[in-house]
Amino acid sequence: MTTPALVLQDVRLTLNSLAGPADILSGVSLQVAPGETVALTGASGSGKSSLLMVAAGLEKPTSGRVSVAGTDIAGMGEDALARFRLGRVGIVFQSFHLIPTMTALENVAVPLELAGVADAFDRAEAELRRVGLILRTDHYPGQLSGGEQQRVALARALAPGPSILFADEPTGNLDSGTGAGIADLIFALNAEKGATLFLVTHEETLARACGRVLRMADGKILEGAP
Repeated sequence: MTTPALVLQDVRLTLNSLAGPADILSGVSLQVAPGETVALTGASGSGKSSLLMVAAGLEKPTSGRVSVAGTDIAGMGEDALARFRLGRVGIVFQSFHLIPTMTALENVAVPLELAGVADAFDRAEAELRRVGLILRTDHYPGQLSGGEQQRVALARALAPGPSILFADEPTGNLDSGTGAGIADLIFALNAEKGATLFLVTHEETLARACGRVLRMADGKILEGAP
């Protein structure tokens, strides 16, 4: 029997606010098969990004089970989670999260070096070439456009060859042409390596390109949603 790429069982997330405890996720259960492409859509504040953060191990749920590739990550400490994600999990944020004091090449090479890859800089260069930034390898994030920064962030996530890629609004800050190019690169990872894609997006075109579209509202996945 094939192990699911992602399993969430009755996941709840409650955060404290000035107005008191706020329920962000309200008993979300979900299973994603290896190689599946899933889009998570919904209005702002519906819980989409929080669900992605919990699924990727970047936010601890208040309760419930989160399993990635058969490993229960909900109870892991930060160090154990970081080690687990290396080479297995890629994450692309809408706000890029590049290290400003490192060049594009260094930003992409960092996760490879942490994973002990011997030819980290050669692989980082190859990935930047793949995303069309071979002429920007020595540039710092502040010297790059928003589209170029997103491509560096994508190269960084893809370089280790993750088996599952989480992307939060990967085309949200980009013009339509650049966004389409980013989408093509993301789906190429699925086509070439069979990686699982879990995307949060407002873009209907990107969502429709996925094999399954889930819609969230009020911290829950809507039953029977298209």
